[in-house]
Amino acid sequence: MKKPFLSLVILYIALRGLAQPTLTIHADKIVKNASPMLYGLMTEEISHSYDGGLYAELIQNRAFLDNAHRPKFWFLVQNNGASATMALDTTETFNGKVTLRMDVTAASKENPAGVANKGYWGIPVFPSTRYHATFYAKASPNFSGPVTVSIVGDDGSTVYARAHVSHLASDWKEYQVTLKTGHGFMPTAKAHFLISVESPGTVWLGFVSLFPPTWENQPNGFRKDLLQMLVDMDPKFLRLPGGNYLEGNTIPDHFDWKKTIGPIEDRPGHIGPWGYRSTDGMGLLEFLMWCQDMNAEPVLAVYAGYSLNGTHVNPGPDLEPYVQDALDEIEYVSGPPTTKWGAERAKDGHPKPFPLHYVEIGNEDWFDRSGSYDERFTQFYNAIKAKYPQLKCISTIGNDADAKLRVRSSNPDLFDEHYYRNAQTFLDDAHHFDGYDRKGPQIFVGEWASYETSFPPWDGRSSDLSATPNMKAALADAAWMTGMERNSDLIQMQSYAPLLVNVNPGARQWRPDLIGYNAVHCYGSPSYYAIKMFANNVGNEIPDVTLNDSRIYDSVTEDSKSGVIAVKLVNAREKPLTLKLDIQGVRLKPDGVATTLAASPDATNSIDDPTKVVPVISKLTDVGPDFEYTLPADSIVVLTVNTR
Repeated sequence: MKKPFLSLVILYIALRGLAQPTLTIHADKIVKNASPMLYGLMTEEISHSYDGGLYAELIQNRAFLDNAHRPKFWFLVQNNGASATMALDTTETFNGKVTLRMDVTAASKENPAGVANKGYWGIPVFPSTRYHATFYAKASPNFSGPVTVSIVGDDGSTVYARAHVSHLASDWKEYQVTLKTGHGFMPTAKAHFLISVESPGTVWLGFVSLFPPTWENQPNGFRKDLLQMLVDMDPKFLRLPGGNYLEGNTIPDHFDWKKTIGPIEDRPGHIGPWGYRSTDGMGLLEFLMWCQDMNAEPVLAVYAGYSLNGTHVNPGPDLEPYVQDALDEIEYVSGPPTTKWGAERAKDGHPKPFPLHYVEIGNEDWFDRSGSYDERFTQFYNAIKAKYPQLKCISTIGNDADAKLRVRSSNPDLFDEHYYRNAQTFLDDAHHFDGYDRKGPQIFVGEWASYETSFPPWDGRSSDLSATPNMKAALADAAWMTGMERNSDLIQMQSYAPLLVNVNPGARQWRPDLIGYNAVHCYGSPSYYAIKMFANNVGNEIPDVTLNDSRIYDSVTEDSKSGVIAVKLVNAREKPLTLKLDIQGVRLKPDGVATTLAASPDATNSIDDPTKVVPVISKLTDVGPDFEYTLPADSIVVLTVNTR
């Protein structure tokens, strides 16, 4: 009797394997609420994400602080017999900081001498565009002007825009000019910014700035094309000001927010953790304005006394100044103008408080082998909860870290968990959160990304690969997102990282990154479009769903207001799969929309081919309670159907 029984079992398994893949949605049975904060952004000053990236300033080393011995990124221009020298000057200071001294011994109107800056891998020049230049300068008694400010092609002869300052004073003064380019040329980054004179004398420069048109013409604002890409993702939050950038390599190098507010020429800047100096032009207020521009809210990370070189501040009295700094920072963000730091924010130009619901205490503190995080977190937690009981406090140590390192002396509202994994691991572990304990803290997956290689991103071999991921990674990222979305009663927030990368040689420190750019162009990776598809189509409720085929990754949400059901599907196989959708408990309209991202696994986007892999939108017809849809090979699909 054993053989016939065994044969029946084999036949049953075979028939089950041949059964049509079916997704059954009980739309009238809501089992969970989806988090309204699920999709957001994590930011970090890495790979020139701020300076040379989203922050629109075009001058590199605008305050002459990037190198203590020479005016790095500045060079002399001496044409046809003109003669000059330049050097840093520590005696004739501006705002207590070093200046650039230019001594001109020979120059004329026809053959001027000057100092130039190529910006961040070139000054981007666009036709019919206004640029705003600001510089602080003073002159020796034997020189009064004029001074010419221009944007010049690297050929030395093409002048794209020019303006003049007729006179320089002998004491420090601010000068502003507008540079207007002509038309009839293609955008280029083969250009530099030039400040030149046509007679001998000495000129000191204390601060030099050049801005293109910014998002909504905000002063000290953002690069328009990059911010548009972020707005298009419809993020609900921005985790700021960064991860490693928050901590700094050493305690003195942490993000000291009080030094990042006020006039940009007064900000000292600081050494960042990724090998270059930050101007702090992207200060705390700019981060908050970034949130406002995206209609997102800040998730504020506060420095908690641990830095990347392993040093930490002892809990107790030593840590107390940092705790007070965090309380002051929260007040700057969310306090009314009647408070001390709310008044400072109003003075900086933003009287209205920003919304704030989440504060993260530190960053990746599982690296702190002193075991001090439990006490450090609790000291911050108690102080924040005493003054702001409504705020939710996030621990940087979660279930992805050694249980011995987790906070025990207080009760975090959320854990921040980070996942950088090989693409196949993400596919295999897409149900990672299904079995999490719902009685524990909620989860913020604050950093995650899949990589296509057998080696991790921090391996030196990654430097030879594209800065942004290919379709193979996007498929894994989408599968991982279905798991987070299905469990968004627990996963309150999640954000891919890193977000931005300057793709010029020497600009990047990490891969893969979501959005790539140079001075002129930008593009989204396949993973960017996958995230955008998911974030643009998410409801507030999760219905009861069953799927009989493990080859497909799925997540379904409903919008209780609009009646739209969004079905996310991932087919990470090399063959199409026809899926039957059995939608029960509601009356469906006959039409809908399918958004499809499909390409070979090694396909990707780049500066030269920015739209090789992009979503395609098509109409669904004959939608009913029982209809079929064929998922292309290697595809990410979002189906939206209407119930009213």
